[in-house]
Amino acid sequence: MKVITLDKQTSMNNLPISMKKDLSPPCVGRPRCFDPEEALEKAMQVFWKQGYEGTSLSDLTEAMGINRPSLYATFGNKEALFVKVMDRYSAGPVAYVLDSLNEPTVKKVIEKLFADAVSLFADPDLPRGCMGIQGVLCGSKETASVVENVRARRVATQKKMAERFERGIQEGDLPSSVNAEDLARHLVIILNGLSIQASNGACREELKRAVGFALQSLPF
Repeated sequence: MKVITLDKQTSMNNLPISMKKDLSPPCVGRPRCFDPEEALEKAMQVFWKQGYEGTSLSDLTEAMGINRPSLYATFGNKEALFVKVMDRYSAGPVAYVLDSLNEPTVKKVIEKLFADAVSLFADPDLPRGCMGIQGVLCGSKETASVVENVRARRVATQKKMAERFERGIQEGDLPSSVNAEDLARHLVIILNGLSIQASNGACREELKRAVGFALQSLPF
């Protein structure tokens, strides 16, 4: 059998294709062995319960069942992961907020908004309260961009609520004396209060009674 050796006169370009393949380095890296959606769901639970600043990378990797290189490769850094989690949270647990705006009357909009909020905040299978509030209550300078991301989402939602109430005014569903933006802000403040009360241990019935008082103050 003829042996081919590599010397100064022989280059890789002169080798047969079959030998080039044999001399190629082995493939590096392994296929991802976890479900990104499942890992993201677990990360959401951690951020929701502990807040952004209260959550360490070790907390996340332990809950998600992955190591740090896998976390960075799939989701980016901690902040990027939190943004993805907030996207998931907005499309999932708190999708009811925008869904409620499709109700036929403003009264039904607000009733559904509060009813669904109580159901979420008091769900025994989920962390208490709203992740968008609990997650960034103690924002430091280092987390300013995270806080701003959550704030921008809240402002956008409040704007959509105001637009729905403005339509209600135009349709005669609300008195013309009502300021749509003020009403939207008022409801967001109530929702924030319900979230904090739930995180402090208020039960479903207590939250429902608070909602009952809130509904009595509304202009319909």
